[in-house]
Amino acid sequence: MKIVFLDAATVGADISLDPIARLGQLTCYPATAADDRIARIGDAEIVITNKVRIDSGVMDACPSLRLICEAATGTDNIDTVQARQRGISVRNVAGYSTASVVQLTMAVTLQLIHHIDRMDAYVKQGRYTDSRMFTCTAYPFSELAGKQWGIIGLGQIGRHVGEVAAAFGAHVAYYSTTGRNTSGKTFERMDLEELLRTSDVVSIHAPLNDRTRNLIDRHRLRLMKPTALIVNMGRGGIINEPDLAEALDEGLIAGAATDVFTQEPLPADHPFMHLRHPERMLFTPHIGWAATEARQRLVEGIAGNIADFIGQTSKDTPTA
Repeated sequence: MKIVFLDAATVGADISLDPIARLGQLTCYPATAADDRIARIGDAEIVITNKVRIDSGVMDACPSLRLICEAATGTDNIDTVQARQRGISVRNVAGYSTASVVQLTMAVTLQLIHHIDRMDAYVKQGRYTDSRMFTCTAYPFSELAGKQWGIIGLGQIGRHVGEVAAAFGAHVAYYSTTGRNTSGKTFERMDLEELLRTSDVVSIHAPLNDRTRNLIDRHRLRLMKPTALIVNMGRGGIINEPDLAEALDEGLIAGAATDVFTQEPLPADHPFMHLRHPERMLFTPHIGWAATEARQRLVEGIAGNIADFIGQTSKDTPTA
């Protein structure tokens, strides 16, 4: 089997692709521009993609293609309807990054609460040495215990975030973007407006779709407490980014963090790059999924999908 990985650099040079290479003739490209997709796939039966779009034009031009492996959980860069019509299998990897995203969610939230960067600078710049006090109360912080942590999107990641927040002593509430997810009696279910009004921290763990696009806009940001924090670990576009920038500069909320953006990488002229109060915003460059262990699990998951497909194909092939 010929296997082509169109954007192998996305998993990082430190991660071994041997589990995939053992399954066929693997060709890897660090990244692939739209104009190069067809030539690079060629007569390969299997293509792996993280962000490179695979549409009907690519499928028609690559008739040998039989399996598209998504090197992620979301398949929004693959025209799954057209693939199904052509008998091309599409397989993703679910659950590989849960622990990684949960960990980053807590890290950025605690950074916003504790101002650790400012405390660190206070010591390193000698201000602590020069002070007469054994402590510093110039940057007040609050406890999560007794506060409300609101979760938007109660999938696997959202549930785990809720469990960790509860371990800190927070009351956990959630809004299901599909209307189908429930925690039973573990967390309190709320409608979106109530969740925003009553929560001290709101974290987003939902996919981007017609229900969630611009879900959090200026009107809904105004519902939040002026002391509240909002953290987006779902997808760019769920929060209206210009509206969030204005809300932070105007002090409508206390702070925000985001790991995801509508356009990635972030453009130089984006409102986030020109905040009047950048200290209220914390950015990470779409790394929530990318712990070393998570990326290795991803590769192993892709290899498992390919092995299952090859095995199924062998069963379906008639013997002489």
